[in-house]
Formats: sequence, C-alpha cells, structure tokens
Amino acid sequence: MTNKRTSVRLIALSLYVLLLLCGITGSSQERIDRMALVQRHNVINKQFDSLSALTLGNGGFAFTVDVTGMQSFPEAYSQGVPLGTQSEWAWHSFVDTAAYRFEESLKAYHLDNRDITYAVQWNTPERNKGASDWFRQNVHRLQLGNLGMLITLKNGTTCSLSDVKGIDQELDLWNGIVKSHFTIEGTPVDVITAVHPETDVVSVKISSALIKEGRIKLRVRFPYPTGTFSDVGVNRQFPEKHSSRIIDYDQRSFTLEHVLDKYRYYLKVSGSEPLTVTQLQRHDHLLTPAATGTVMEYSFRFSEEIPLGRSIPNFGVVRMMCEDYWQHFWQEGGAVDFSGSTDPRATELERRIILSQYLMAVQCAGNIPPQETGLTYNSWFGKPHLEMHWWHAAHFALWNRPDMLEKCLQWYYKVAEKAAAIAKRQGYEGLRWQKMTDPAGNESPSSVGAFLIWQQPHFIYMTELLYRHYHDKGTLNKYKDLVFATADFMASYPTYDSSKHRYTLGPGMIPAQERFKPESTFNPTFELAYWRWGLSTAQEWRVRLGLPRNQRWDNVLDSLSALPQQQGLYLAAESAPDAYTNPPYMTDHPAVLGALGMLPARPYVDTAVMHNTFNKIWQSWNWKETWGWDFPLTAMTATRLGLPDKAMDALFMPVKTNTWLPNGHNYQDERLRLYLPGNGGLLTAIAVMCAGYDGCNVALPGIPDNGKWHVMWEGLNPMP
Repeated sequence: MTNKRTSVRLIALSLYVLLLLCGITGSSQERIDRMALVQRHNVINKQFDSLSALTLGNGGFAFTVDVTGMQSFPEAYSQGVPLGTQSEWAWHSFVDTAAYRFEESLKAYHLDNRDITYAVQWNTPERNKGASDWFRQNVHRLQLGNLGMLITLKNGTTCSLSDVKGIDQELDLWNGIVKSHFTIEGTPVDVITAVHPETDVVSVKISSALIKEGRIKLRVRFPYPTGTFSDVGVNRQFPEKHSSRIIDYDQRSFTLEHVLDKYRYYLKVSGSEPLTVTQLQRHDHLLTPAATGTVMEYSFRFSEEIPLGRSIPNFGVVRMMCEDYWQHFWQEGGAVDFSGSTDPRATELERRIILSQYLMAVQCAGNIPPQETGLTYNSWFGKPHLEMHWWHAAHFALWNRPDMLEKCLQWYYKVAEKAAAIAKRQGYEGLRWQKMTDPAGNESPSSVGAFLIWQQPHFIYMTELLYRHYHDKGTLNKYKDLVFATADFMASYPTYDSSKHRYTLGPGMIPAQERFKPESTFNPTFELAYWRWGLSTAQEWRVRLGLPRNQRWDNVLDSLSALPQQQGLYLAAESAPDAYTNPPYMTDHPAVLGALGMLPARPYVDTAVMHNTFNKIWQSWNWKETWGWDFPLTAMTATRLGLPDKAMDALFMPVKTNTWLPNGHNYQDERLRLYLPGNGGLLTAIAVMCAGYDGCNVALPGIPDNGKWHVMWEGLNPMP
C-alpha cells in the first residue's frame, strides 16, 4: 500500500513539473492573491467618455455615475452608457384608453392539423396591431431618477461638463465604491459613492471648499418613461403627465413622492447637514445644504412604500457594509489569475473576467431574471428574455456562487401558473416558459420570441447545476415539481411523424439562430440536442429520487429525430439543407455549435461531424452579424473539441460585437452599448476552459499549451 501511495505521489509530482514546464498551473498548485488580482483591474477614468460611466449596485438595484461620482450630467451620457437608476421592483404602465385585451394579440397558425395561437406583432388590422403594441410596451421598467450635483462657478453661472477639469476617478472593485476627484476653476472636489448591498440606498460623501462657499448643491430630477425600446432616463417631455411633491420634511431629511398614472414611488433623502428644498421646475428639485464646513454626506433611498419614520443608513454605515460585502464576494467565489503569462492577451482577458464578475453581481443577481442591459438602461422596454437567463446566470454556479443563481430561480415558481396557461392554450402539457416577459410572468407579443423554444430546458440546466453543487435530495425536492412540469411540456411538444416513425421539433418554431420562418422550420440541431439533454436529465432526477422513469419521456427520447447532417456537417435545421450556401443563414448566432458547447458530448453527438461543422463555421460565418455571447459559445465548443488555440482566438475575435469597453461592458452597437449576456458567456466559457467538463481528462482544456500561459484558478466547477 505504501509503495502504491508513493508511486501516486511521484506521478502527481511529475505531472505538476510538466505543467510548470508548459507554463500552465491549475487550482491546487499555487494560491491566488485575490486582493492584488482584483485591484489591478480597478477602472480609472481620466477624462469624460460617454461610454465610461461606472455602475454600483447590489443585483436588484443599480446606480450609474458620471465623472463627478453622481449623475450630474445625464444628457451627456444618454448615447453612451447612460446614468441609470433602476430597481427590479419599479415598473409602470401607461393608461390603456382603448381597453385592449391580450387575446387580441393572438394569431392562429395551422400546425400539426390544428390551430395554435401565438402572441405576435400584428401589422394590420389596427385593433390587433394596437393590442400587440400595447402589451409589448407595457409594463416597462422605470428609470427612477437622476441624483446629481449643481455646481456654481465664480461668476454665478452653472457649471457645465466642460468646466470639470483634472478628472481622476476610480472604481475600487475590492470595496465596491467609486472615488471621484476633479476640480472646478482650480478648486478640488472629492466624491465617494457607495450603494447599500441589501437595500436601494445610494450614499455619497462630498469634500470641497466649494461646499462652505455655498457653491455645491444637490439635484434630484425625475424623468418620464419613453415607452420606447430603450429608456436612458433623460426624458424631460410631458411634465404635466406626472407629479412629484414633498410629503415629509425636517431639517436633515425629506421625502419626495413621484406619481406616474397609477404608479407611485418614493425617494427619501437624509444627510449630515440641514437642507432647504426648492423646485427649479417641475420634477427638478434643488437641495441646498446649510453647510458651514467642507464635507457633507447624504443618503438616498428609493422605495415603493412610504418611508415615513424610517431612517436611512448614513454614509459611514453604507460604506462599511458595502466594503464588507464586496470583500467577501471576491474572497469566496471562483478566481482566475494569468499573472506570469507572456501571451499579450492575458492581461486583457483577466481584466474582462474580473469586470464581468463585478458587473454580473451588480446587475444580474436579483430576484427576477434581468434584462439584457441589466439595471442601467432599458432594452426591449426593460423586459427579461428567458432564453438569455442561462447566459446571465449559469456562470454563478460554475464560479462557486450558487446562492446568486438560486435567488433568481424562485421567480419561476411565481410565474409557473402563467407558463402553464400558455401550454394549455396551445394544447400542450406542463409549463411552457415565457420568452419576453415581465415580473408577473406575462407574455409580451413578439413575432420571433413567441416561437422560440430553447429557453425551455434552461430551468432544468440551472437546477442541475445547483444539484451538482449541493449533491443533496433537498435540492431535488425543492425544484422537482417545476423540473418535471418543464419536461412534461418538452415531451408533449414534439410532433410524431408516423411515416418516418420519429418525433420532430416543429414546424411552428424559430431556433436560437433567429433567421428561419416558424411555419416551415423543423428539427434544428441545437434544440434537438438540448431536448434530449433536458429530458434525459429530468429522468435522472426521477431516478435520484427513487421514482420510476416517466414512460412518455422515454418514448420521446427513444424516437426523437437524430441531429440532422449533410455532407459531414451538422445543419442549422433539417428544414434548411442549403444553409451553408445561403448567405442570410450564415449570420446571427451560430447556434448549431451549442450542441457541443453548452451541452456535453452524448452518444447522439458525433464529435467528428461537429469538428467539421466548427471548421466550416469558423471559416465561413459572417461574424460581423453576431452577438456578444456567440464568441464564448464558440470558445466552449472549441474547448470540448480539443482546440484550445481556437477557444482563445474566439474570445478575441476582432468583431464590433466583441468590443469590451474600459468599464468592462460588452459593446454591441449604437443601440446596445452594453450587453450583459456577453459578460456572463465569457465567465461560463472561462470556467469550462479552466475547470473542464464531465469526462474531461485534460488540465486546462481551453488554454493554449504553448508555454505562454501561466494559469492559476480556484473555486471553479466543471460544466456538465
């Protein structure tokens, strides 16, 4: 026995030495100095850039600041990364003067010898168009308000952005605060900004001789919602359509009520100095401190409930709690350190990883699935897209933060009844998970989203990640009802083709690659693979719980169509055999790669065929027309195929939608200046590239083995 143990140790030592010689180390060889790792990627702003705004938050509430550390110049950032203030509870609807019914957005499609209704975007007739537009637009997420400074120059005029000089701003990632320094006519101003880790409270400490001179005031502005695709929080039109007023006031605190139609919320302000509140104009409130010194501290709390009599934690408390929270966050989750690498991309990749962890915790760790632009500004009216929830949240479990994933999964229980109603309306069993939705789980009409199905297995995947972390029956029992109901829909959805003795997915669906018509599309490769994986995993849950296998699920699994291929390549869909020669089908998401990227290799995936498919897509895809998560998806597939050089190249593909801003955001285009699925996708890809996947026997399978990479990682979990 002793000799065997000695041999094992010698083998392990030899492998370790070999890894060192190759310039690659894993999690067990060296300990990471996490504070140094994080702080070397603090974001520094030395000048104004509309895309450089910095965000603080707690996962369910976020506050984005300009170079002053507050939201003093929101219009200047409106076409960049906006100065948003958003919370997951704040939603508004315009008054429905036409009394639309959701049923008016439904359109019947004759599929599988029956009519099935989908909520789509009508062009005509006018009534149906009005209904679909209404329910797509409402409810929409609110921008809660701009909290800024109004600074007066020596000549009595108001300071403009061009008067802000000597900018030196830092996002202190380790402590989760923003420190902003600048000068006004040569006089220094220093601002420290923090957001409470548990409540919707922003706190600031402002230090400057200008305070004593009475030249720094605070300013609160309430915008009106735009009702359009995006809302950046600067709509000053229609002041008559909403109201704001003081409802509670004393020397050092006051409460503002903001009313929009039937919705109202509150902002309570409390500070170290007495305040006088005046109104510059409607919804524009000026807060003048009676300051005799050079320092003032104020806290701002947004809430749905009247905060009368409720105190707000002061700046010192908020800062202390913020620092404690973020230091624990960085110490307890996963970490990857590339210091010592000679590949010129290593530092940039490490930066993206650190900032992505921060941004996902700030913007996407709340109680409901996030929108694709998080809590900074609206995209698609601020509504969550459930097919993106995997990209927002799966990485939390892989980076040893399962609580951040689990927090949001409770929302699915709240909306399950409405998911069941969709399935029943369309003649299916179980739960059909929504695509574009809202906090209450309502459908939003969409001519694409209504036909997507790849969000369906996500719930099974994410709860499976939790089970892999905890390995207990408590997790199985907690989620089993929704897992089984999800699988019930998946088993009832395929159509049986009696002539070919098989089940097919579609027609009546659009795959993740949104380039195909729902009426004629069937058997997309990725969705077929995901269907098999989801149903198989649901069966595994039954077995783990000591329950008999579900016979209907097995019947579908036994006869589900094989992954379609032609000339040694997997097809985007069986209904599109000409996809590789048809330019429109070589754009958008290369979703076919997901069959061996997001998903593990199973008997139904031929890795040789997928290798050919990968090469074809790599060489021929129109990469300029892709999205931010397509690059990590490609990297995951390359990793599973044993192509680490391609995996790394995919993460650095020189494409506009793979742009990474100094503040860590994944820029897409002028419409989507930030895109959080790209950040979440990167973290998921890095987990599989470092920690591997089930059945992987290669250390660091996605890291090039060329002597240029020195990698330390801790706390990462392998993918299924």
